Amino acid sequence: MELLDFLTPSDELSASGGPEDHVVLSSRVRLARNISGVPFPGRAKKASREETCAAIKPPVSGASAMRGGFSTGMGDLKALDKQLLVERHLISREHAAKGGGSALVLNKDETLSVMVNEEDHLRMQALLPGMQIKQVWQKMDRFDTSLEKKLEYAFDASYGYLTACPTNLGTGIRVSAMLHLPGLVLTDQVNQIVQAVTKLGHAVRGLYGEGTEALGHIFQVSNQMTLGESEADIIERIHKVVLQIIEHESNARATLQQGKPKELFNHIGRAYGVLANAHIVSSKESMNQLSLIRLGVKLGVFEDLETSVVDELFLVTQPAHLQQLVGEKLSGEERDVQRADLLRSRLSGMQGPKVSE
Repeated sequence: MELLDFLTPSDELSASGGPEDHVVLSSRVRLARNISGVPFPGRAKKASREETCAAIKPPVSGASAMRGGFSTGMGDLKALDKQLLVERHLISREHAAKGGGSALVLNKDETLSVMVNEEDHLRMQALLPGMQIKQVWQKMDRFDTSLEKKLEYAFDASYGYLTACPTNLGTGIRVSAMLHLPGLVLTDQVNQIVQAVTKLGHAVRGLYGEGTEALGHIFQVSNQMTLGESEADIIERIHKVVLQIIEHESNARATLQQGKPKELFNHIGRAYGVLANAHIVSSKESMNQLSLIRLGVKLGVFEDLETSVVDELFLVTQPAHLQQLVGEKLSGEERDVQRADLLRSRLSGMQGPKVSE
């Protein structure tokens, strides 16, 4: 089966909302695990990586949670396919660069993915829409427990699960939430919130993780500590922090509506005007303007525009999804033109924002 035949259509994927999704786009738990007695991928020779990959794939693919899923070697995927997976947050940018000796296993609804021989032998992640941090951990915990019965993990009584990077040592867990924070950005509070979250020992990153920009006012908040705390404690701390950020973002939106309504609706109106009429739109501009339109939808100023439509546009205007939609490889300039055509087409017939005086 080809990857494109397996992946959920973008409109279906975008229609699956979740709790508190006016702010929390998704919740994710990632676990790092390694096989006992085998060199870590970064230190292993190609033959060793291929042998380890061949040993890991069958038990992962055969797990009940992966029934009806998709499994492939990274060397068998096209560059565009890999980028599609990155844009859907199903693999890391680092794993997209892998070839022979690395693999990917996805479950049927794309809520569970396993990267084989990324930085660690196993990088497993569970992903759910909205504020579902505790639920996504339960999903991952069940899968990890079932897999540990089939594979012998590298574990030390003092240091916990052994990982390639010391920052993952211990539980090997990274808990994160993808947050849409236009209110905090527009009220110039986001830096203050980021600093406060960082002081609590958490990391705040951009759309595609470490070293990436917070395009579309989208930020990832995750734990930094993996050693010395239980998984339950880490989950609880992140859960509380995200709830506080939701409250701050909601308050910021209310402040804008009450104190600076003209400024707020000017941002939203201009964003709609640009995307509904422009003929050249960069990926960055598209993300930032769609963010403001999404804010407007959540504030109820669009009568016939649904959140799912905006969320799908966030996805299909990304470079790989756009090229897959068009059916051909495009240069950067060609993508900017096609992106504008797509946005105008999808927004045509939609009523612009309406603000009560």
